[in-house]
Amino acid sequence: MALPWSLLLELLLYGSCFICGIITAASVTISQGSFAGKCMLYGSVRLNNTSISVLTSSSPSLCYFVSAISVCVAVFCFSVTLYWVYIACFEGEVKREKLWMNITLGLSGVFLFFLLVTGCILKIGRDKLCDSLLNTLTTNITKCEDAQDKSWLSPINGSQFYSRLHSAEIAVWVNFFFWMIIAGLVLLQRNKGSETLSGGGEPSATASETEPFFNRPGRP
Repeated sequence: MALPWSLLLELLLYGSCFICGIITAASVTISQGSFAGKCMLYGSVRLNNTSISVLTSSSPSLCYFVSAISVCVAVFCFSVTLYWVYIACFEGEVKREKLWMNITLGLSGVFLFFLLVTGCILKIGRDKLCDSLLNTLTTNITKCEDAQDKSWLSPINGSQFYSRLHSAEIAVWVNFFFWMIIAGLVLLQRNKGSETLSGGGEPSATASETEPFFNRPGRP
């Protein structure tokens, strides 16, 4: 059975959110691994002879938090997409209950809040790290991404740290934007369903049931 266009658009957005969540989680995890398990969001560096070394780093749980939020959003989107594909292919009848639309709206609000927090963490944390790099290498670099080409003290590999953190941040904000659209679509569908039920009377009532009781013609 063909899915309504609004639900198809919603599933397309779920798929996009799944990809964004995977990109964020993978980028942050790989970046943390490149710094020997240290979370460099809000971190600082120093110059050790000609190599860059880590001076301070954040708790690893901060990076775990960013990755966990992204993974949770991705798992939810993947599960919802599979559910509706199963319903369309095997059940035949596509029907959305108002209760589940309310639950989806509630989850959308929760995801939007945590994605906003995650995006701010990535943005401010990366900027703090970049400020430390620019202050440490004042004569060698003019942009934060230039530090990727510098020598880092082993076992740290900072060759792609900026690109990975930047990709993670962009993916989070795109994910946030898509969830705003999903919330709008679900709200539109819920209101549309309410208007249909309230404007059309009781669809299951028969003609005899809707006749005035005292004005019914006599039966032979």
